Amino acid sequence: MRLWNPATGACERILRYATDSGNFFYCLDWSPNGQQLACGTYRRGVQVFDLTKHYDGWTEYSTPALIRQVVWNGDGTRLAGSAHDSAVYVWNTADGSVLHRLAGHRGTLTSVSWSPDGKCIASGSGDGPGGEWLVWDAQTGERLFALDAHPVNVREVAWGSSKMQLVSAGSDGVLRWWDVATGVCLLVQQAHRAQIQSLKRSPDGMTLASCGEDGTIKLWDTATGAPLRTLRRDRPYERMNILGIVGMTDAQRKSLIALGAVERSRLA
Repeated sequence: MRLWNPATGACERILRYATDSGNFFYCLDWSPNGQQLACGTYRRGVQVFDLTKHYDGWTEYSTPALIRQVVWNGDGTRLAGSAHDSAVYVWNTADGSVLHRLAGHRGTLTSVSWSPDGKCIASGSGDGPGGEWLVWDAQTGERLFALDAHPVNVREVAWGSSKMQLVSAGSDGVLRWWDVATGVCLLVQQAHRAQIQSLKRSPDGMTLASCGEDGTIKLWDTATGAPLRTLRRDRPYERMNILGIVGMTDAQRKSLIALGAVERSRLA
């Protein structure tokens, strides 16, 4: 893993798991205080690196399965991870002990998210035509709510504007807002033209960010689901106005628009 300075683009530090060349990292998450980095691995559970140390000091949180995603809770005392054995693991960060193994998903577990108050954990999964999300009591490990009829695979889950609202990101590029207690879908937004890869809630809870295989990042109002902004790198013909150009086939026109061209009146 490499740590980068966002202002300069320079690589400032490289972290390695030096004792096992066959192990590799799947995911990572910063601790709330920014001093530790938790990384899910292929065959060594979770590695937590202490970035205050000048050497690559790490602590191992062992699990019998590959860890696909790791997330810290709000005060840094707990860590949750989604594992390849379709269970959510919850660790005590003081000593690395496993507090809970939350089992119940039928499909491949893809996502895990702490509620804003740290009292609940949401997890999402999916195999084949459909998926599901579950909500757990983080203290007792009890399963509180479940939706086992999600229309497509759940790629990511994030909390909405309250503890009783959940947002799922589907393999169809759609965001869905759910009432946790009833399982009723409150809102559907077509977010991306392809599968959604990640969904994150801003620290103040006001904004959701989704990124998809269509090469865009989109920002959404958490409470209303309204689109706020689309972020993307410029494509080869970004903002080129092709209105009125003759001699193009329809296929060529569509290709140019897909590469960033627009058809817009000069007076618009």
